[in-house]
Amino acid sequence: DFRVEDIIPDEKVVITISHAGYIKRTPLTEYKTQNRGGVGQKATKTRDEDFLEDLFVGTNHQYMLFFTQKGKCFWMRVYEIPEGGKVSKGRAIQNLINIPTDDVVRAFVATGNLKDEEYVNSNYIVMCTKNGTIKKTSLEQYSRPRTNGINAITVRDGDQLLEAKLTDGTAEILLAKKSGKAIRFNEGDVRVMGRTASGVRGVRLENDQDEVIGMVCVNSSKTDVTIMVVSEKGYGKRTDIDDYRITGRGGKGVKTLSVTEKTGALISIKDVTDENDLMIITKMGITIRMKMSEMRVMGRATQGVRLIKVRDKDDIASVAKVPKVDEEEEEDVMEGDDSTETNTNTEIEPNETNNEENQD
Repeated sequence: DFRVEDIIPDEKVVITISHAGYIKRTPLTEYKTQNRGGVGQKATKTRDEDFLEDLFVGTNHQYMLFFTQKGKCFWMRVYEIPEGGKVSKGRAIQNLINIPTDDVVRAFVATGNLKDEEYVNSNYIVMCTKNGTIKKTSLEQYSRPRTNGINAITVRDGDQLLEAKLTDGTAEILLAKKSGKAIRFNEGDVRVMGRTASGVRGVRLENDQDEVIGMVCVNSSKTDVTIMVVSEKGYGKRTDIDDYRITGRGGKGVKTLSVTEKTGALISIKDVTDENDLMIITKMGITIRMKMSEMRVMGRATQGVRLIKVRDKDDIASVAKVPKVDEEEEEDVMEGDDSTETNTNTEIEPNETNNEENQD
């Protein structure tokens, strides 16, 4: 039997996805090793007000799963992602999969070999919705793709899929709410369900205006992970994960940020280390990038510190955890690199909302 992957070398590649939804893969060999103390290399070219949000190293024979807000899952081999040079922009994800025009990609997961029976039976996809529902499904359920996508979760009326994460069955899950509380529980509290199930209650909302704004899954082996929360008026703080006590699934949670008129509602929760940067964008298009290594860890119930001074009538639109970039790297923009830019004049513009955007 002849298969396409038989003629494609399983070499290492770097997959990058931008905030606005552009994706590409680049051979790892393009990122050549440099001596310590150099100025680095330009990693990617992006549109105005766009930035690199996710970067990971995989191989051509690995898989990408894309999850939409209506609960559909789309499937792609890494070698099917368009190849681009280090400075090319990439292609819009919406032009690569058969996603309906009224739907939008909310999360994506990079997995290993879905033909490996032991691997797919020992890993899981954990999903959460805005109304506080959580669901765990065996990765084996996603090993048989269809061109038009498959149902990953039955989303109830008035709800949306918010996050999807790959876990090994032993992770600890944190769900944060707009009202400033967060709950932490063991992944084992959520039983494994089929693809068409709608899930179980993960956290109880405070009122009709409350909603889940983010989910974090932390493996017990990661001891250097801290929790970063940000409010819509630009306040935030970094807290040790052990400050959030483990409780049962379905409770109201504990205070993670003192929500006041000055801070505004909670809009983002991220698991960060000193190796991450944080990118904040306001609704007026102002952006700021800060190093997590320069932000101290503080208590759970405090108000936090001001991360960005937000103007009147402006709020933070989204927050993203991004790969750490030294200032010297950003300055090393070489002239003449535009020739490798991918032509996307005829493409659909991707929807620029993301998981953490406040929809109110």
